[in-house]
Amino acid sequence: MAMQASRINKIVSILLSFFMLFLFACKKDEDIITGSLSNISVSTDTVMFDTVFTTIGSITKQLKIYNNNDRKIKINNISIRNGQSSLFRMNVDGIAGTSVNDVEIGANDSLYIFIKVTVDPNDENSPFVVDDQILLRTNGSEEDVDLVAWGQNANYIIADTYVQGLPPYKIVAHEFSDTTWTNEKPFLIYGYAVVDSNATLRIQAGTQIHFHNNAGLWIYKGGSLKVNGTLEEKVVFQGDRLDMAYRDVPGQWDRIWINEGSVDNEINYAVIRNGFIGIQAETLQEYMGNQLSISNTVIENMTGMGIFSRYYVIEASNVVVNNCEAYGVALTLGGYYDFKQCTFANYWSQSIRQSPNLYMNNYYLDTNDVPQAFDMYAYFNNTIIYGRNDEEIGMESDEGAVFDYYFDHVLLKTEMDIDDPDHFASCFKNEDPLFVNPDHFNYELDTLSPAIDKGSVEIAQQVPLDLNGINRTESPDLGAYEFVPGR
Repeated sequence: MAMQASRINKIVSILLSFFMLFLFACKKDEDIITGSLSNISVSTDTVMFDTVFTTIGSITKQLKIYNNNDRKIKINNISIRNGQSSLFRMNVDGIAGTSVNDVEIGANDSLYIFIKVTVDPNDENSPFVVDDQILLRTNGSEEDVDLVAWGQNANYIIADTYVQGLPPYKIVAHEFSDTTWTNEKPFLIYGYAVVDSNATLRIQAGTQIHFHNNAGLWIYKGGSLKVNGTLEEKVVFQGDRLDMAYRDVPGQWDRIWINEGSVDNEINYAVIRNGFIGIQAETLQEYMGNQLSISNTVIENMTGMGIFSRYYVIEASNVVVNNCEAYGVALTLGGYYDFKQCTFANYWSQSIRQSPNLYMNNYYLDTNDVPQAFDMYAYFNNTIIYGRNDEEIGMESDEGAVFDYYFDHVLLKTEMDIDDPDHFASCFKNEDPLFVNPDHFNYELDTLSPAIDKGSVEIAQQVPLDLNGINRTESPDLGAYEFVPGR
């Protein structure tokens, strides 16, 4: 009997031991959070490799993941989105590769991920921007961290100043300085490049300027921009994605933003494309002359506007503004504008465009919806203003200020009456200008274009060469391009 009791006690003891082990195991599992990525944070949302590469680059950066929970967390998977095809590699807690499973981080602890990128910056075929993402996944919950590097040698301008209410920026021309950007290497702007008050930025012919997403060039009040391109070597402003898939994608960067200044801003022989707003010229606080001269320039494929002004002075010749989702040219809050031998063509096809190609007004509504008017003078000469909409001219005015406009030798797309001699001279409307290929941004005139030989010689003599350097003074055509038979 005693022996049997002993055996029972032994069995009970073993069962109790298994039960305790089971409870311990359960408790251990319960201490690990696997449901989501809640209360997890990362040291940055973008890992940027901004070192200038001079040989094949292999640079290591680090990312830190924080577990802000009072319990251990398990992340099901940490991976690089593009896997083995990525130029990025990582090391997670001593494990190298592009994908690591079941990574645990202790309560209120952190984990380092080391990331390396290898690119050949001298390879002409490599993309200008190399990007990817690190993905953190747990039970359907996902977070990502952007990885950005550059695949070619360039002058890198990375935002280093953050002020609430303003975009991130870096001052590239300090107050009272005179800075020149040369064409030896392209410029890549991440954030906003700022020209400070009383500073001048000169951009040499042939310079290539690339903007990352939401980046731009900002000429602050009192600053000056001098873009000095030539017919053979234009200055190009565009996004930083150069692969064919992005060649004609609008909205890849923000804008060139020019504030008031007493020193002339000059843009000559430039191409500005694939952004949100090509040029925004506006007065922030006070009138200071506000002069902008644009010549021999193409502004195209914008998700917003080609030229947007607010109480400014703009003189333009041989300027092509085309394919903008909102307005091609919007001249607002008054100002003085003189456009000669320009082509404003809007054949935007990526969405329904409601707004006219050209819009003008001389006022704004203050906080009490009371109009505040400013004098407006706008002149268009030997110009084409056309597009797909039935009405491509929009005007609104307030009688509290001058609203003076004049179209002289202009082909218009409009439903307006153009017989008023106070506003129209030698104009005609709604005749297709027959551009060579508007779907591919070619706005030269085809053989049968009604705009051929319809220009004023007196106006053409003020702009004797067209955008291609062809003389137009004998029988000038309308627009920025002179038709040449057999060309």
